[in-house]
Amino acid sequence: MTERTERLHALAKAATVHLLSADGDDKPLWGSGFLVAPGWVLTAAHVVRPHLAARRDLTFRVCGEGVDAEARLEAWLLTHPERPVVPLEEDLALVRLAGDADEHQHECVWLADRDVRHSGAVKVYGYYPEPPHTHARAVDAEINGHEDGYGLIIKPDIDFPAGVSGGPLLDPDTGAVVGLVKSRRRQQDGGKAVAISALRRFGQTYRTVMAAHDRWHGTEPLSESGDNWIDLQSGPAADGGERWTPDDRRTALRLLAALPAPPDAPTVEVLASRARSGRRWPGRTPELQTWRDGYGLLYEGPHPLDSLTFLRYLKFVEEYIRCRGGDCSQLADWIDRRLRRDPRRDMHDFVRDARLPEAVRPTAADGPERIVIPYPGPGEGPTVAVLLDPVIGSQPTRFFWQIWFDDGDGSDEPELWQTDDSVHGYLPGELVQALRGPLSELLRAKDRADLPVPLEVALPAEYFDTAVHRWRFDDIAQLDDAAHLGARRRVVLRSLARRGEPDKLWAERWQAMTAQQHFTGWRTPQRGVASSAGSYRDAAFDHIPVMCRPAGRGPGRTAMKLALENGHGVALWHIDGHATRTCAEACDTLHAKAEELLGTLGSLAELPDRLRHLRQDISEHCADRAWAEPLALLYDDPRRPLPAEETETLDAPL
Repeated sequence: MTERTERLHALAKAATVHLLSADGDDKPLWGSGFLVAPGWVLTAAHVVRPHLAARRDLTFRVCGEGVDAEARLEAWLLTHPERPVVPLEEDLALVRLAGDADEHQHECVWLADRDVRHSGAVKVYGYYPEPPHTHARAVDAEINGHEDGYGLIIKPDIDFPAGVSGGPLLDPDTGAVVGLVKSRRRQQDGGKAVAISALRRFGQTYRTVMAAHDRWHGTEPLSESGDNWIDLQSGPAADGGERWTPDDRRTALRLLAALPAPPDAPTVEVLASRARSGRRWPGRTPELQTWRDGYGLLYEGPHPLDSLTFLRYLKFVEEYIRCRGGDCSQLADWIDRRLRRDPRRDMHDFVRDARLPEAVRPTAADGPERIVIPYPGPGEGPTVAVLLDPVIGSQPTRFFWQIWFDDGDGSDEPELWQTDDSVHGYLPGELVQALRGPLSELLRAKDRADLPVPLEVALPAEYFDTAVHRWRFDDIAQLDDAAHLGARRRVVLRSLARRGEPDKLWAERWQAMTAQQHFTGWRTPQRGVASSAGSYRDAAFDHIPVMCRPAGRGPGRTAMKLALENGHGVALWHIDGHATRTCAEACDTLHAKAEELLGTLGSLAELPDRLRHLRQDISEHCADRAWAEPLALLYDDPRRPLPAEETETLDAPL
């Protein structure tokens, strides 16, 4: 062990603690944890669950080098505490020490700023329940595999006793904590750990903890030995200002922690991408909840990019805060001072001339009239698509799902975000539960604070009456429930049969419709008139089919089939309407109201957001909007075709 490694070891050991009952030293320890910010301890959720499942407000003790304090659970990621096995992605808990944070004088680990899963050597810390006294130990181990989204596999050449669970994993090369111990493996040595990036799943609490972490380390605190984490990461001497150093990182993250939080993940992503001159980082974009998270994208592998890239990112953040009335004078002054240290004078304009991209510039405050947001065409903004493919031969019908993301810049094909790995698919009533995790994660990552990303759901036409706009991630609800999808974001349906290249009729009708500025409803099927392919093919381009009946059965199914076969990409229908041929008085009301809705349009692209406004009003209990509650919208843009169908068919399993 080198001198530097020994000094890092002493810091990590000083920040490692153990948790135990509040009523005496003779009680067995629960497990380990580690201090991540003044007054904050991170541990494994399964360490505290047996003791806190019944009473989450129970007081317990946290002990370590120079720490002996009462504590309480602040938050854990457990969604079902009663489950016998805690999933990897949920096995984190945050604990608060009693008293004010300023009162706590203790060591805190340095948490990695990059969202990567470590491979290679680590030092594992924790408390061992060996008689006669509990004591801290550190052992060398190796990460040689990954599991699921956050799992780290510890090579099977070491045995961990139960008390080590929740202890930190230190990467000796970077001097950062990269995970925490979850468990040993059953009937063999080695174990599992949770990557520190799972901490981001705490949301607002994560932002609070990381701001406290960066402020504390930014003050250059010294341990009793006179060391601090950043000094031990510095390595070779700086090269005159061209290299971005750990000292620079410490100052930059402290200054970012003092600023108002970003409004949404896409803002952080846009600024980080622009700082990198549009060059993408490898792999999928992680959750971006803080300015720190965007900073962590400015690496190639473990190595920071050029110092000008970091300064450009900081300049973008400064511009973003300043143009919204925030105070970022300290950040601006430090950028100027740091830039003067860089000898490449001819390249300083790369930082000084940084201007916010259009996507994140402030917009005029909303007036009394609602702002109508046009639906994005090609290259005009992101969309999320869920493809629901029926399992062939399944009775009752089951679906396999895929989630696709189109970043909307027009340069790349849509990305397959996640796919169904089930064997049998899902019944319609099971889809919301199955999609809840992956879909909500993607929407949360891509939503702007004032602009939720549109959601497209592609189905075969016979399933168009699926109440997608009523979906919520807790259950299915009518639109008078504020938790449903349709009130928050533009939710539209697309025809799964139209995957791949669009046909001529569809493309030509869409082009003609987008040139229209006024629209009218076309009641279909018309009373007393036999439907024919010709009538749909020859319909005026400003006519939008409106049905007072469901699209998946009876005359409505025939009408929708003819509309799709003859190029129509937009239609409205009543998913709970009558399947008979005879209309009631309520049908006349629906058609009259739909005509009013279409009369408000100045362009075809306004329709999804106009309908969302109605759904929002319904969720706020506006009685005069109730007519639109069962209304579904086909908005199928051939300029942005769905990904082509796979060549293999999806059959019902034997």
